[in-house]
Amino acid sequence: MTRPATGPANGPAPDPATGAAAHPAPVPATGSAPSAEPGTAPRAAADATPAPASGAREVKSAARTIELLEHLAARQGALTRLREIADALNWPRSSTHALLQTLVASGWVQTDPSGTFYSIGIRALLAGTSYLDRDPRVRLAHPVLADLSAALGETVHLARLDRDQVVYLDTVESREYPRVMPRVGRRLPAVHTALGRAILSENPAAVPPELAPPLTRFSLTDPSALAAELAATRERGYAVEVQENTEGLRCYGMALRYDREVIDAISCSVPLPRHSPAHEAEILAALRAARDRIEESAPAPA
Repeated sequence: MTRPATGPANGPAPDPATGAAAHPAPVPATGSAPSAEPGTAPRAAADATPAPASGAREVKSAARTIELLEHLAARQGALTRLREIADALNWPRSSTHALLQTLVASGWVQTDPSGTFYSIGIRALLAGTSYLDRDPRVRLAHPVLADLSAALGETVHLARLDRDQVVYLDTVESREYPRVMPRVGRRLPAVHTALGRAILSENPAAVPPELAPPLTRFSLTDPSALAAELAATRERGYAVEVQENTEGLRCYGMALRYDREVIDAISCSVPLPRHSPAHEAEILAALRAARDRIEESAPAPA
């Protein structure tokens, strides 16, 4: 083990795509959060409500800010109208508009020249980058992933479990073929990825009670099939996923067991035309070596 370092807390990580969990406060601090709707209680009473799970008081304006940012981030850059946002969140349009204007002014949301469409802003990128920069696990894994990709000629990933999804924290692209889009900051349902299944096989308490909607015609839709796949993953020591989130790709994943609660994994994606039994054996051997190298160098768990 290397010298002790401060790692991310075990459990769900903040969303790198929005950074909202890392920086929930800047927007309310402007004093421009949406005013209470007519007939509601004064802000001090309306914005603070009990949160039974933790015993703390939830600040409603902050919770709404995070919910709005996560909604825009999930749209992956797509421009969205005010009406669509308000309807999706089931909010009044007046308060939705007021909050959007506050976030536009502070850089967390951006709008088109007409002021009609909204999308996530550059401040979210800065917050997400800060999350990655401070995480010693990401810094530790990157050179290993670079070596792994160079040795195999394939694209490799590092991801972390966040509730029922995996968030891609690092990707090293293959030089043999181009990818359609970058992965860092993207989210996918854990059950439909080799990364997620590798994690869930080591962390059964995190298995979601229901399957996420299928992403392709090959995605698992039967909970019993998922349970069987997770059992097989535990038995063989790696996860396999074929065309379940991206058609034409086969993926292998292995959990990283450097924390008491397993939340991270690495994977290798292979286009089906490049796959063969011999290449599969090469990939699995290289993944095991990379996993061992990362785990042996990781800081001791807290």
